[in-house]
Amino acid sequence: MNLKSTQIAKAITLLVIALFSFNVQAQEIKWLSFEDAIEKSKENPRKIIIDLYTDWCKWCKVMDKNTFAHPVIAKYINENYYAVKFNAESTEPVSFQGHNFENQNRGSRSPHDLAIALTQGKLSYPTYVFMDEKQQIIHVQPGYIKPKQFEPMITYIERELYREQKPFDKFVENFESNIE
Repeated sequence: MNLKSTQIAKAITLLVIALFSFNVQAQEIKWLSFEDAIEKSKENPRKIIIDLYTDWCKWCKVMDKNTFAHPVIAKYINENYYAVKFNAESTEPVSFQGHNFENQNRGSRSPHDLAIALTQGKLSYPTYVFMDEKQQIIHVQPGYIKPKQFEPMITYIERELYREQKPFDKFVENFESNIE
């Protein structure tokens, strides 16, 4: 092999190693159906985070690309929550807490009754619903949130600091982020 071939082989080897390393570090959120998350939480109690989205929502896609795809966010959610991605305009019926929820087909962009119930009728997209281990709503947060702002929120809720009535803004002031 000549010098040029050796350099090309080394470059390809380094590229393959770099790509492999990136894929090992990349982590995706393990999204579940609403029903699966509820069942898993009954078997192994854990908080649930529900991403209410629609197919046409630009900021929902930005949230997926920037925040939910961030390795720190994905890792934390996978380790501490059951994650649900729920299309708020879905037509699939859902049974929850003795009630049947479905989409009533109220015209274009008709919301699912479960999305209406989870947000108490205050629909906007995206919206994140946090539930405790007993499937009680802890917090509903609408809007796009950058990873650096989302990290303290999911940490605060997972650590149950709201129960201690520790103000969220005070928690954020002293929060040490894992995101650079």
